Amino acid sequence: MNPRLRKIGLTAHITASVGWLGAVAAFLVLGIAGLNSREVESVRGAYIAMNLIGKFVILPLSFATLATGLIQGLGTEWGLLRYYWVTVKLVLTIGSTILLLLHQFTAVADAAKRVSGVTDGTLPTIGRLGSQLLADASLAILVLLVATILSVFKPWGLTRHGQRELRKRKNVPLPPDFEATGNGLSIGFKLLLAVIVVMLGIFFALHLAGGNLGHRGH
Repeated sequence: MNPRLRKIGLTAHITASVGWLGAVAAFLVLGIAGLNSREVESVRGAYIAMNLIGKFVILPLSFATLATGLIQGLGTEWGLLRYYWVTVKLVLTIGSTILLLLHQFTAVADAAKRVSGVTDGTLPTIGRLGSQLLADASLAILVLLVATILSVFKPWGLTRHGQRELRKRKNVPLPPDFEATGNGLSIGFKLLLAVIVVMLGIFFALHLAGGNLGHRGH
């Protein structure tokens, strides 16, 4: 990838990533308003707007972030699996996009449907689904902030795959004990992986529990 295309791709990736984070922040604010407001139209408007933002802003931006990230990785020296921080970002982005699809077309769509069906002037209620939406949005912001921090600080260096590629390009033979030296992961990297797994597990558990409780609580 030539320098001009690289700058265009990087600009597109940053724009999509920042837009995704901003859209989720707006989603969170609307969720807080919908959960705490006692005005009928405010509650209805909040959850309907959350559905629209999720469907037409957050989802497209998540796919745009993933696509431009793949282009940047494949078209530059960073690669997709050569550096730990790139690999973690890729996992975070793919995982977040998959969970977002599940979240949008179940929990968010269900909340909007419930408030839209209230036409008698009573205050719409979606039960525990409202709290679930807040928890999901908060966790999503945390994940996106982690991805942003990784992009800025670029920690941990080359993966073992990246070390192999670098040695091949420089015609440097691998040491005899290269495969037996362990995975080379730092404690910080292992802790981050554990945190990521826990966060994704919590997100998935909250989604399932919240959806089931929401249906029973209506």
